[in-house]
Amino acid sequence: MKDAPEPAAADRAESDAPRAPRSGSGPTLHQLRIFRAVARAETLTRAAKDLGLTQPTLSLQLGKLESTVGTRLFHRRPGEMALTEAGEFLLPHVEQMLRILTEAEDGMARFRGGYQSVLRLAGLDSVLRGVLPVAVGQMQAAYPDISFDIRESAPAEVVELLHARRINIGLVAANSLGGAAGAFEQLPIMEDPYVLVVPDGLDLDGVRDPDVELSAAQRAVLRRSVHFVFGSSHGTRVSDWYDRLLPGHSPIAHCRSFDTALSFVRAGTGVCIAPALATLGGAAQLEGVRRYRIDVPPRRILALLLAQQRRLEPVATLVSQLQEAGAAWSFDGVRRAPPFLSTPLPGGAG
Repeated sequence: MKDAPEPAAADRAESDAPRAPRSGSGPTLHQLRIFRAVARAETLTRAAKDLGLTQPTLSLQLGKLESTVGTRLFHRRPGEMALTEAGEFLLPHVEQMLRILTEAEDGMARFRGGYQSVLRLAGLDSVLRGVLPVAVGQMQAAYPDISFDIRESAPAEVVELLHARRINIGLVAANSLGGAAGAFEQLPIMEDPYVLVVPDGLDLDGVRDPDVELSAAQRAVLRRSVHFVFGSSHGTRVSDWYDRLLPGHSPIAHCRSFDTALSFVRAGTGVCIAPALATLGGAAQLEGVRRYRIDVPPRRILALLLAQQRRLEPVATLVSQLQEAGAAWSFDGVRRAPPFLSTPLPGGAG
């Protein structure tokens, strides 16, 4: 959680001064879940979005919780909710309690002869919008009453959500994982090939020598590269791919989403290396671009989950359907690599 400026003495006195605990019942689970969400999100806006509640509801429940425990749990500042010392103390206890409760609820479903009625997933947007709907459709006959809670999340957040037992399955790229994911089962779902995305007017079909076969304007576009910022060592590997595939290229943009990178390509400003799944945001996503397969290691998509959930239903069935959907996935519209791009490159599977 980011550091906040030290509050004035009056603010500290008002924020941290002990209150008399409110008589009556203790904190509710609803209040504790809200407390955890706000503590992790650091803003009411993001926490409200994560929980599907309004900000006034969150503020009201936090106020009731603070009245119950007899002290303030947050410093409230514009655009930030920073934990007080009491809040820092309470947070790990709340997380442990909610984690144990979730595990107990999941486990008891087996003894009732039933199963979880809600499956919670988080991960890559491209997998959630592409492969997951196919897998869900295949398992609806066996589990018609299951519902799904789905959120797009960065890999670090997926690992955090798994540790907190707030999701059942995380869908991530293997190249994005650090050591923190070692505590979870890592099951392969599919291989997602990387493609070179170029403007539709840049026809590379059959091109062997761009310097001879392309116009000066086309060569200029080919040598302008649009990069996605991976935020991991994989970014260095992809930069090496650009250097080997397109010697003399010049980066013109570094983007934090593949959608943004593709919009630059669509506008004719340059070319981009991207996972094929990331280019499938709908029919409009493919308008104005061509995709060429390139000889680099594919992105490996994994399902992360707790070891004890691997054989529990309906989690086991969903993982199986994800694997089947991934194995059968067809990347229609991806063109064969032109000869000048067909030299295999080193780099290790991602």
